Amino acid sequence: MPFDFLRRWLGTGSEAGGSAPARGSGSTSIEFEGLTEEWRLVGRMDVTGRLSDVLNRREAIPIADVRWAPVDGSGGFTDAPGLKSVDPYDLIIVIAGQASTPPLTEAEKAAYKVHKVAFDVALEAPPFRVVGTVFLYPGSEPDRLLDRATEMFVPVVDAVTTLAGERINGPEIDTVLVNRFYLRGVEQVDKRTGERPQKLPGAPLGGVSWQDRSR
Repeated sequence: MPFDFLRRWLGTGSEAGGSAPARGSGSTSIEFEGLTEEWRLVGRMDVTGRLSDVLNRREAIPIADVRWAPVDGSGGFTDAPGLKSVDPYDLIIVIAGQASTPPLTEAEKAAYKVHKVAFDVALEAPPFRVVGTVFLYPGSEPDRLLDRATEMFVPVVDAVTTLAGERINGPEIDTVLVNRFYLRGVEQVDKRTGERPQKLPGAPLGGVSWQDRSR
């Protein structure tokens, strides 16, 4: 197999394959699934701490037991024993289970909810579409996700990832991480339908409506 199939010209000049980075002390091996424009990778990833933090360091990550297949389902998975590391720039979406994040204390959960605002959105990261909820700091709007910020990956909870209208992630997967470098559109939606909320008939009674706030 060609081990440079993940190469992206996004300023890194790096490629997958070759020698794996040294595994850090205290690292944990977690199952992951990574999606590129053409390929679907599954295997194990060595991380220390939260997966989102590791991806946002923008450094090559050691991986093992990797298999790959065309993302469109045109072929089955085959072993990729030569793929020892992956560059986060190459991944559009990363799907991982609850084991990818250390458990939060009750105080941490409460603080997270207080300091973040939930938005139901549809993210266009061609060829994928992700509908779910993102948590942003007060004063931030979802379209700011299109900005090139420090955090390269944004977590989307209650996420449904589709390719050509077909769901990719299973219902047991609660969170996916989306690479903001690939985002081409962000829209606030009704999460039940995946479409913009329909305006109710009639005139508002006064004040600012929720439709106005969503613009």
